Amino acid sequence: MAGGVWGRGRDGRDGPVGSLTLTALAEGIRASQGQPVGPSSTGPQSDPQELGPEPEPYIQTLTPAFEAQPGNEVVAPTAGSEIYSPHNAQEPAPERPYQASQYSWEEGTLADLALYTAACLEEAGYAGTQATALTLSSALEARGQRLEDQVHGLVRGLLAQVPSLAEGRPRRAALRVLSALALEHAQDVVCALLPSSLPPDRAASELWRSLSRNQRVNGQVLVQLLWALKGVAAPESEALAATRALGEMLAVSGCVGATRGFYPHLLLALVTQLHELAQGAHSPDSPKVWEPSHRGPPHSHASCTVEALKALLTGDGGRMVVTCMEQAGGWRRLVGAHTHLEGVLLLASAMVAHADHHLRGLFADLLPRLRSANNPQRLTAMAFFTGLLQSQSTARLLREEVILERLRTWQGDPEPTVRWLGLLALGNLAMNRGKIRHVNMLLPVLLRALGEGDVRLVGAALGALRRLLLQPGAPVRLLSSELRPRLPPLLDDARDSVRASAVGLLGTLVRRGQRGLRLGLRGPLRKLVLQSLVPLLLRLHDSSQDAAESSEWTLARCDQALRWGLLEEMVTVAHYDSPEALSRVCHRLVQRYPSHVQYFLSQTQGYLRSPQDTLRRAATVLIGFLVYHTRPKGISQDLLDSLFQDLGQLQGDPESAVSSAAHVSAQQVALLARAQVQTRSPNLFRFIRRHHSYPPRPHPLYDDSPFLRRSLAGRWSCLEPH
Repeated sequence: MAGGVWGRGRDGRDGPVGSLTLTALAEGIRASQGQPVGPSSTGPQSDPQELGPEPEPYIQTLTPAFEAQPGNEVVAPTAGSEIYSPHNAQEPAPERPYQASQYSWEEGTLADLALYTAACLEEAGYAGTQATALTLSSALEARGQRLEDQVHGLVRGLLAQVPSLAEGRPRRAALRVLSALALEHAQDVVCALLPSSLPPDRAASELWRSLSRNQRVNGQVLVQLLWALKGVAAPESEALAATRALGEMLAVSGCVGATRGFYPHLLLALVTQLHELAQGAHSPDSPKVWEPSHRGPPHSHASCTVEALKALLTGDGGRMVVTCMEQAGGWRRLVGAHTHLEGVLLLASAMVAHADHHLRGLFADLLPRLRSANNPQRLTAMAFFTGLLQSQSTARLLREEVILERLRTWQGDPEPTVRWLGLLALGNLAMNRGKIRHVNMLLPVLLRALGEGDVRLVGAALGALRRLLLQPGAPVRLLSSELRPRLPPLLDDARDSVRASAVGLLGTLVRRGQRGLRLGLRGPLRKLVLQSLVPLLLRLHDSSQDAAESSEWTLARCDQALRWGLLEEMVTVAHYDSPEALSRVCHRLVQRYPSHVQYFLSQTQGYLRSPQDTLRRAATVLIGFLVYHTRPKGISQDLLDSLFQDLGQLQGDPESAVSSAAHVSAQQVALLARAQVQTRSPNLFRFIRRHHSYPPRPHPLYDDSPFLRRSLAGRWSCLEPH
């Protein structure tokens, strides 16, 4: 039987230790301890009860506490190793009869003995495993060494022997030996297996999975891997190897149940590991930018960590968390160098919605990490803390005064990332109970953040203000007054995301103040809308799709609140850049707000120098229609002269669509200026007064826009109707 199991050695040659040698070795050990010698130790039907006379040495050998000794190695033998026999056992024994110098064992003999004994006892189940451990313990006692000192050698032997074993009972019996070792020496087993996990080794992967399936040892092994992953003094390679080993173990069904006592620790350790990998501290091949076509991260350390995290969540019933992260692109954000914290926020939000049974444990584990000296660990904990504040039950674990004081500290931090997370956390805390609280503290912080240079801070402040407006009892009038000097500059911000968010905030503000606007109230809000009207009209042609769509939505809210009746025209301008529709819009605005026409023209003039061709042309056309629908004396001569000069310069614009539109609009400005001069004649003025009309001016005619028309069909890659 032994010959069938050990067909070839580890290096592909016939092994130096055969079944007869192993049998003699086992019989020699038994004879040295006064046990009867017989074939029972090698036969497949051997009874584990025959090992009964030695229960005490086995317990004493396996149970003492120990620390891993990195210098321990298996003694290398010589080719002429002398095997102990029953005849030698009859000689008088010295004080230390089994010195290493007397018995030079062939390399891997202990591992061979372990596998051979397991093969002989493969029918004995768990008792057979215990008997195997006892035999190994006896062999090591014969050498005068402790069992834990040789665990590394045994594991290395198993790594070399297991791939050559046949599938089925021989391999399962060998894997039971590893489980028996891990039951008492989990730390040494993990330390011995980790070097073979980086780069991945098929034999090591199989051993990790076998440990995961054993319910008696998987919890201990997972704890040791967690410490290897979290160890500050541990080398980077050890943390990466531990991550891959965790991925192998957690992928086995039922293994996650062994993490009940330390699930939050393991989750946070994996997410922190992703932050360190994203920064490139551990894996220089980790990508910093992900293409939209990528379905996920490449096969790297980061992808292995993500898979381990998915397995941890799925095994604990968090499949919806995994699905939400996939739909929101959370996994790609987690492995990105600049988007990791966004991914953590998405993960925390998904867990608040679908895995709230772990939130208390996570929240408790986060608190000491918030002051960690390790930057990735501290920022990851801050992002998790921010996301968990969306949960009412979790936020109640600390007094609100304590949380607010912590968030005030974050606002004073010199690092923009910390201030950004503080803004998000403050918004979550103030609005997670269906009502607005801490407004006196919240508003000054949010308004001050609108002037920050970091796009994340401005975006977070705009988002928090919009959420604030969506709450019942939002202070619309106060916000209208505070935002009037701050919001218009953001509508023309150079950052696309800031422009889109600012326009959306204005739309939300108009929507919440709609009733007051219809009743003629909301003076600050009405002034803010008129102040932002020209930017909104021109941003319909913004190069940013989000900013253009946000402008269309906000103009629709303004049309509904102020009852302009221009919804169809604005949608036509937005999607087809129709000059006729824009002319009707300008005519209605001039009629409704004649005193604001000069202000509208001054605002539009500023866009004539825009670097975007679409905006320069849109501003040129808007000036032409506003001038055409304006009565003489409605605009100052100085403004007309300035407009005529700027439009004259645009007639030399390299973009032909801009230069042709500037030519038409310049003619309209010249006609209006001539009409103003004619009205200064007393006789002509009396004639105009008598007939209640002004000299007719030709309607401006603009060519169709050559720029691509925005439409939903184009956005979704559908063919537009011809």
